[in-house]
Amino acid sequence: MVPSGFKQRIPATIITGFLGAGKTTLLRHVLAHAEGRRFAVIVNEFGELGIDGETLKSCGIPGCDDDNIVELANGCLCCTVADEFLPTIQALLDRPNPPEHILIETSGLALPKPLVKAFAWPAIRAQVTVDGVIAVIDGPAVATGRFADDPEAIAAQRAADPSLDHDNPLAEVYEDQLLCADLVVLNKADLMDAAGLARLTAEINAATPRAVKLVQAREGRVDLAVLLGLAAAAEDDLAARPSHHDAEDGAHEHNDFESFSLELPEQASPEALLSLLQNAAERFDILRIKGFAAVAGKAMRLAVQGVGARFRSEFDRPWNPGEARRTRVVVIGQTGMDRTAISAALGAMV
Repeated sequence: MVPSGFKQRIPATIITGFLGAGKTTLLRHVLAHAEGRRFAVIVNEFGELGIDGETLKSCGIPGCDDDNIVELANGCLCCTVADEFLPTIQALLDRPNPPEHILIETSGLALPKPLVKAFAWPAIRAQVTVDGVIAVIDGPAVATGRFADDPEAIAAQRAADPSLDHDNPLAEVYEDQLLCADLVVLNKADLMDAAGLARLTAEINAATPRAVKLVQAREGRVDLAVLLGLAAAAEDDLAARPSHHDAEDGAHEHNDFESFSLELPEQASPEALLSLLQNAAERFDILRIKGFAAVAGKAMRLAVQGVGARFRSEFDRPWNPGEARRTRVVVIGQTGMDRTAISAALGAMV
């Protein structure tokens, strides 16, 4: 029981995870089962277009609107804590009717620990606490080793030639997100067999420095009683959340990744667009493609999401009156992508 006159701190949940792991899908699931709770949502993206924020706002769920969803685009939260995140939190707290719970979806390239540290700032600490950090894992992608290296092989190569640097930036991002988690959601479990799930579960459990609960999920469907109410107070537990960047002074840089947006012509069909995007993703080793498309003869907008060469699409809403029927996608990959070649392969408009 809260003592009389005591102001209970508002819980905040940080949802982290690599590109395309299913963070926005999980967030939509939470909002769809809000049952009257006042959630405020902060969505952060790496890239010029706010795809995830727009996806949430058009989902048709009560509470998915401009009043409850704050979008911070083209600036990683872990690098812009003082400039963007803290003022955003303060604005939510200053509302006449502040939220009961704050949900924060980081970009796929964000490190959660600097964000958790921000909650220890005196102005925020007295009013908000980190209820928990949830790491959403793309089970099939991680199971293929896309974001992990063989430590023994790296050690052997370094011993043979100390000048070699075999650090895998994708693996570091994945590991930092995992190491900060209070709950791991092994998503897309329905796309894996029992042996693969058991193997990946064992690997994740071995990699975490603390006892962290792991749940398997399909489409981010996890009971809210499992996701919320963890009472982790993560801002008071930073030492138990190691990071590859603990020794750095100041924010890390995302020089290993880049993104750009393209406008494409109206598409003949969803199948034709997905085939085009899949071919480009495989040819140029693109990490992530997401966006919205206009399809000939269709009154609905097509939402497209892809991780590597795995894509999904759905018609999410009608085009609004007076809204331009445009096809725009964001391409995210490692630094050095051949933008000209990718643009040509996708038939981008100039």
